[in-house]
Amino acid sequence: MTHGYATDMAAQIIDGKALANRYKETIRKRVQALRDQDRSVRLDAILVEGDSSAGIYAKNQARSCDELGIKYVLHELASDAGYDEVAGRVLLLNADEDVSAIMVHLPLPSGVEEDKIQSLIAVEKDVEGVNPANIGNVVYGRRSLVPCTALAVIEMIESTGVKLRGSICVCVGASRIVGKPLAVLLMQADATVISTNVHTVDRHNFTRHADVLVCAAGVPGLITADLVKPGAVVIDVGINRIKGKEGKSMTVGDVAFEDVKKVAGYLSPVPGGVGPMTVAMMMRNTVDAAER
Repeated sequence: MTHGYATDMAAQIIDGKALANRYKETIRKRVQALRDQDRSVRLDAILVEGDSSAGIYAKNQARSCDELGIKYVLHELASDAGYDEVAGRVLLLNADEDVSAIMVHLPLPSGVEEDKIQSLIAVEKDVEGVNPANIGNVVYGRRSLVPCTALAVIEMIESTGVKLRGSICVCVGASRIVGKPLAVLLMQADATVISTNVHTVDRHNFTRHADVLVCAAGVPGLITADLVKPGAVVIDVGINRIKGKEGKSMTVGDVAFEDVKKVAGYLSPVPGGVGPMTVAMMMRNTVDAAER
């Protein structure tokens, strides 16, 4: 089903790495300005041993912080750490004046509820914007540390020059950390926002009218060309590991990239799109927290 779409159309690719590098240059200057005033810029992360992907993410964080002059301290807890141990470490970091920002790597051990731990992180140090109070601040439009991925998506959309005011924006996926705060940020930009989820009937009736389409559902190849309005901005938040040709593992998004790039006006790739920008936004949030 082609809906008469032109097959010679080619989307402009939103290069998340290049965009992130531009932001990092500004962040580096802000960090240096704080250090010149003998002010601490420090991100502390809590990692419970046992999850290899979280460990890799922590190493990448350390590298990004080092690159920008931000001090990074990783607190590694044993794989059998209980609620009291994880919560106690968060509370200690809340009270440490040298700590600018705090994050907790997921997953946490069985029996340790992530919601309860996240709600303990001091609002002013909550670099990922996961404390319910910060989510509430986003809803009310108050100055806040905004969830990094939602912030990354907004910045990527705005980098295209497409105006959000008056645009129809459809979010596929309504998670607490991405879909819901993103919908609120889009509303604050005066967009007309439609949020869809796994229970949405005839989702294509919404996606085909979207000037801006954001997919964060965690389903490989969910968005195909026939679901996209020609010329739309398409942001792919999905990160999925699948078996590719010859059985090799590969990372793909929620958007059928080769298919959709023939229809969309702008398209973010996976990898190399939202991922690098999310890291950049975490670094920016860290500096924001330090400045405040």
